[in-house]
Amino acid sequence: MLDIGFDGVELIGFAAAFLTTIAFIPQVVQVWKTNSVEGLSLTTYIIFVIGVFLWFLYGLNIGSLSMIIANSITVVLALVIIYFIIKSKI
Repeated sequence: MLDIGFDGVELIGFAAAFLTTIAFIPQVVQVWKTNSVEGLSLTTYIIFVIGVFLWFLYGLNIGSLSMIIANSITVVLALVIIYFIIKSKI
């Protein structure tokens, strides 16, 4: 069951979720603008996306809105990078 209460622990979760999610935005912007993925590892990003998706599922299971929102956004951002990495190899 999703608990959208905002207790102190969930507020810490939202702060952590916000920071770790926005950390990917500069990478996505750089890859998008330069169309270069030099130095980025496809394997690393695939493993990362799987891990973040599992965190998303865990967040759903425990009803943590911060985990659900942050991990769903992070998966999308990382998938953009994966798209560009794969596109560069074709």
